[in-house]
Amino acid sequence: MLLLPHIMRILYRLKRSIFQPLARVVWKLFCNIFKIDINSRKSQKSILQGLLFSLLCISLSLFSIQFLNIFQVNTSIAATTIVPPLSAHKSEIVDNTGKVVVLRGINWFGMEVDTHAPHGLWVRDYKQMLAHIKSLGYNIIRLPYSVEAMKSSHISGVDFSIGANSELYGKTPLEVMDLVIQEAHRQGLLILLDSHCLKDGHISEVWYGDGFTEEDWIDTWILLAKRYKNQPNVIGADLKNEPHGRASWGTDDISTDWRLAVQKAGDKILDINPDWLIVVEGVEKNVPNQIQHGYFWGANLEGVREYPVHLKKPSKLVYSPHEYGGSQVFWFEDSDFPNNLYQRWEIGFNYIHRQHIAPILVGEFGGYHVDTKSKEGIWQGKFVDYIAQNNLSFAYWCWNPNSKGTGGVLQDDWRTVNDSKQALLNKILP
Repeated sequence: MLLLPHIMRILYRLKRSIFQPLARVVWKLFCNIFKIDINSRKSQKSILQGLLFSLLCISLSLFSIQFLNIFQVNTSIAATTIVPPLSAHKSEIVDNTGKVVVLRGINWFGMEVDTHAPHGLWVRDYKQMLAHIKSLGYNIIRLPYSVEAMKSSHISGVDFSIGANSELYGKTPLEVMDLVIQEAHRQGLLILLDSHCLKDGHISEVWYGDGFTEEDWIDTWILLAKRYKNQPNVIGADLKNEPHGRASWGTDDISTDWRLAVQKAGDKILDINPDWLIVVEGVEKNVPNQIQHGYFWGANLEGVREYPVHLKKPSKLVYSPHEYGGSQVFWFEDSDFPNNLYQRWEIGFNYIHRQHIAPILVGEFGGYHVDTKSKEGIWQGKFVDYIAQNNLSFAYWCWNPNSKGTGGVLQDDWRTVNDSKQALLNKILP
């Protein structure tokens, strides 16, 4: 109450300094238009009151519209919030409120090679990287790691002299993963953990080898399931990256049948952390009665037709093909390219979505070319359209510009976005 006289004096000065001169200008303009005696005070007072009242009403109306627009935007943002844990319902992924969600992600690699830390930290701070990813519309990061890294005590590839990433100094790879996950949570990003390699930088054919056993693979998943059980933005386990070679599906050979390994590891993870999604990639070949051939590693999910995965909690199962193009793809040379692509995708994986067997999350796709003339560019454009038409979840490969064979969303300076690539992905981003 003591401030009221001061506020009144300020308003009075504003009236005299701003509104009165404005009123005089409006009055002169009005008189010129309507041929009114400019010295008529009676007319001046009544007309100006009406004019100023009209201006006030218009201003309030515009402000109200703007306020409603802001409110609607904020409401829209709130409406897109994903509430973990996530589950599978027929062909959709749903959050804890039952709302259908689409995971729109990107891969950020580095923890699965000898650096044992996400790449690019020799240029930028990891918090800045995460904020940049979020700003482009992605809502999840597929975070690759190696079993070797999880057993290691050292990281490299982080330049602490740039005045960034000080929190990572002296940390183990697992502690770096902790900090990245925690910061992602603060910034509203989900995390899908990806067992990308057993040995740093080498993708094994099956879930053991390169000096590591099946127990090493499963024990690492158990470690992570326990560690992140109460970290809500870690939403699942991509059990193994790109089974290929002798990996099979539906053969009942315990040494190669990926489906059997999935059921064993998946159930053990769910015993510890029942909230996680179990994300299952395909194989390359060795599927009884498969229709097509020439699949990329991890792309072949034909086996689900006759030999689906059975978990203790079926509502946690998501299938995850990988899809690539390139000069070695024989179906790019077919006379009906690119129209032949749709049948390949339907037979290879999307029947799972279309028949409401389970949700699909495309765990990787990408390439250098996004133009409309090269075959890789045409393929990538068609695949983005296909993802949009089927409302599929995805994680693009990748954020890193140093990915051989694909490049990334970032350019070589690790700061600038590849505009043409991001423009393509904007078709499937919010």
